[in-house]
Amino acid sequence: MPYEYLKSNIILNCKVSEDIFEMKVEFKSNTEPGQFFMLRKNDSPTFLSRPLSVYYADKETISFLYQVKGKGTQLFSLMNPGEKIDIMGPLGNSFSTAFCGKKTAVISGGIGIAPMVYLAQELLKRDNSVDFYCGFKGMPYCTDILDKKIKVFVSSQEGVAGHHGLITEIFNPSAYENVMTCGPVPMMKIVANMCKEKNIPCQVSMEQHMACGMGACLVCTCETEHGIKRVCKDGPVFDGKELIMND
Repeated sequence: MPYEYLKSNIILNCKVSEDIFEMKVEFKSNTEPGQFFMLRKNDSPTFLSRPLSVYYADKETISFLYQVKGKGTQLFSLMNPGEKIDIMGPLGNSFSTAFCGKKTAVISGGIGIAPMVYLAQELLKRDNSVDFYCGFKGMPYCTDILDKKIKVFVSSQEGVAGHHGLITEIFNPSAYENVMTCGPVPMMKIVANMCKEKNIPCQVSMEQHMACGMGACLVCTCETEHGIKRVCKDGPVFDGKELIMND
């Protein structure tokens, strides 16, 4: 696809939890789970765009879940339905979901839940058995929209819901044929290492600061066994066995 920004109409932009917002826009595309878009407010004094993972997509719309952290996302949170936002994508690769009938674990941490909700729903369409592990610092969010066929496990570091502690403490990779994860690097590193020890396939979605989203600026690099890779162009999804993650 050409790397160009298109003006998209905002349908919904609402707060779903503390500092967490959902934005839904009009946009026609064939978007796969794990891909992302670059968004910017066209009259913003903040020059750089923000990469947002796809939370949900259909033939006519795309939804994003984002956390307000900094001026860019704060400006997003103040936008209203009917306003236009600049959007470019879909970008990057996607999770491999070609398999069917597999016992699969989807593991998220914090705002890393954004691309995993869309992924879990798509896995279910392919007759996979899906368990969703989602870890939060405080109160959980966005777990109630998941299909009832998906078994959900929740952890909270503050002990306000589910398991009191880290989500990795209640995850057993031996129970699954495939594992997919997105969230803080320390969490994903633990998940990838656990899967590597048990020889369980693990796909990891990296979340990095990005400037261009096209692989030109080299801001969003990560280290792998095959050298330095660009998260926006070579990823964001990588084989967990190949990634070298530093906490």
